[in-house]
Amino acid sequence: MAEFTLPANSRVRQGVTHKASPDAEQVKRFKVYRYDPDSGENPRLDTYEIDTAKCGPMVLDALIKIKNEIDPTLTFRRSCREGICGSCAMNIAGGNTLACTLSIDDIKGDVAIYPLPHMPVVKDLVPDLTIFYAQYASIKPWLQARTPAPPDSERLQSKEDQELINLPSACILCACCSTSCPSYWWNSDRYLGPAALMAAYRWLVDTRDEATGERLDELEDPFRLYRCHTIMNCTSACPKDLNPARAIAATKRMLAERRL
Repeated sequence: MAEFTLPANSRVRQGVTHKASPDAEQVKRFKVYRYDPDSGENPRLDTYEIDTAKCGPMVLDALIKIKNEIDPTLTFRRSCREGICGSCAMNIAGGNTLACTLSIDDIKGDVAIYPLPHMPVVKDLVPDLTIFYAQYASIKPWLQARTPAPPDSERLQSKEDQELINLPSACILCACCSTSCPSYWWNSDRYLGPAALMAAYRWLVDTRDEATGERLDELEDPFRLYRCHTIMNCTSACPKDLNPARAIAATKRMLAERRL
C-alpha cells in the first residue's frame, strides 16, 4: 500500500487515552482523529488500547469494537464490510484505503486513523463528500442513446466491447483516489478528480452510448481534465486495484486524436 503523509497540523491536540484491561493478551494502540464541529474545540487524537485477541482481524473491526465497547461517540461510516460499498474509506497508517479490507496485522506499531485528507470533516472520520458526488453526477453517468432500444431484447454488446467497460465499472466511489491526488487537493472546485474522470471514461468507451462527442466536449477544459499531471497517487491508492491514471490518459488521447 502506497503511503501519503498528511500535512502537519499543529492544531490537532493530544486527546484522552483509553487503557486496555489488565488481563489483555495482545494490546494494539489505535490513535484516532476526533473532531466535533458543534463543540467549538480543535481536533484531537484519542488513543484506544485494544486487545486484538478479542477483536476481528480488520481495522474496521477495531473501530466497531471501540464504538460498541469503549466510546459510543466515535463517528465513522461503514456498511457492507466486504470492500464493495466504499463507505469506510479513510486514511490509515498514512494511506487511503478501506478499513474493512485492511488487516490489523499488516500495520506495524500504532495504528493512526484519520478521515480522507483535504476534505471538510463532518465529524470524526466522516468527510463531506458533497462536491465529490456532485462531480460524479456532472459527467452524466448513465447511458445516452438516441437509437431506440430493440423492442424484444436488451442493447447487446460483444464480449470484447463489454471488456472495455469491465474494469472502470468496478469503481466503488470510495474517494480514496481523488483524495490522494495533489491536483485534486488544490483544485477540487474545478478539477473533476480521478474517480469522476474514470467514470467518464467508462461511458466514453461504452459502445452502446451515443453521446461520445458531447462527453468529450464537456471534458475539454484546462481544469476539469487537464489538471491531471500523472502523479499516479490515484492508482496506488485504489483499494480495488483499478487504474484511474490510465483511464485519464486514454481520455486525453481521445481528445488529441479528435483534433487531428
